[in-house]
Amino acid sequence: MILRPIASPRGENAFWIEMERVVPWAELCALIEPVYPCEPVGAGRRPVGLERMRIYFIQQWFNLSDPAVEEALYDSRALRAFVGIDLG
Repeated sequence: MILRPIASPRGENAFWIEMERVVPWAELCALIEPVYPCEPVGAGRRPVGLERMRIYFIQQWFNLSDPAVEEALYDSRALRAFVGIDLG
């Protein structure tokens, strides 16, 4: 799997910078938060933090399955930075 966002002349990852700029992340979280589950429903998995919504956007932008986006997050430092994941 190859993710090829546009690279800027300064070597920065222009695609992620642009998405950070144009997507109203704080407003989206504020809109969704009142109806977003905080606790698991039934015997299901615990909901992920709302700020991880960026992963769902990445899946849509690049047509990635859950396993594919997980692999991409391990492979790409820029992707982890965009999502806010630190592998330590």
